[in-house]
Amino acid sequence: MAGMAQAAQATIGDSEFDRDTAVTLRAPGVYDTELSAGWTIISAVNGGYLLATLGRALADALPHPDPFTISAYYLTASQAGPATIRTETVRTGRTLSTGQASLYQQDAEGNEVERIRVLASYGDLDALPDDVRTTATPPEFPPVEHCFGPQDAPEHRPVEGSSAITDRLWLKIDPATLGWALGAPTGKGEMRAWFGLADGRDADPLSLLLAVDALPPTAFDLGLKGWVPTVELTVHIRCRPAPGPLRVAITTRNLAGGFLEEDAEVWDSADRLVAQSRQLARARLS
Repeated sequence: MAGMAQAAQATIGDSEFDRDTAVTLRAPGVYDTELSAGWTIISAVNGGYLLATLGRALADALPHPDPFTISAYYLTASQAGPATIRTETVRTGRTLSTGQASLYQQDAEGNEVERIRVLASYGDLDALPDDVRTTATPPEFPPVEHCFGPQDAPEHRPVEGSSAITDRLWLKIDPATLGWALGAPTGKGEMRAWFGLADGRDADPLSLLLAVDALPPTAFDLGLKGWVPTVELTVHIRCRPAPGPLRVAITTRNLAGGFLEEDAEVWDSADRLVAQSRQLARARLS
């Protein structure tokens, strides 16, 4: 991957991301998984990683391979450790199949708690027509060498504590959206970055579910600090990404009542819009 120094590049199906989103069929529609502590922010598991894990279970349960649209409701904070995913096929058709899935964990008293529930439609991205009619244009990014990653961050961080997920990712943030790290947020609610996985694995539809929720939150650029938990996240996968680094651009236009939206676009190395998302998140107001 351009701009990444590594001994060997992992491949799709043989990377840390694939191992950590793996699911094991226990019974019809029921899967076991182990949520890795490597994808946490403080002690909570990242929402995009969770979505990719449930997305993998649905890809196995449904007759179509690729997520086209998936909406998730985050009910309680997931923790690293064992989890159970229960899936249900809602409808199957010739070009699309729809299913739902929920992820459960046990609390300290041994009670089963639902963490996240999703509804998704799956299809075959390789069967889509090539016709594209769009007014969308790729975001303008500085070259990778002029952007900055987590290893360049100052000692003071907006989120105190461990952010293990940063070691799993390759991020190079556009300096125009990095003022918050220096104590000078722009107030525009923007975040842009080159994105990839740290082991060099190329993107696929499942890793796009991670990409839309892996950048620092736009709340930082609004001058807010602390964790920004996701309430609801909807992702549209538009096409299979080309090899190479992705460009992710996220904007927030409205923060009201302690909630904000984040609109994300993901572009591949061939200048194609490969994923879009919108999420509603809570923000800790000063």
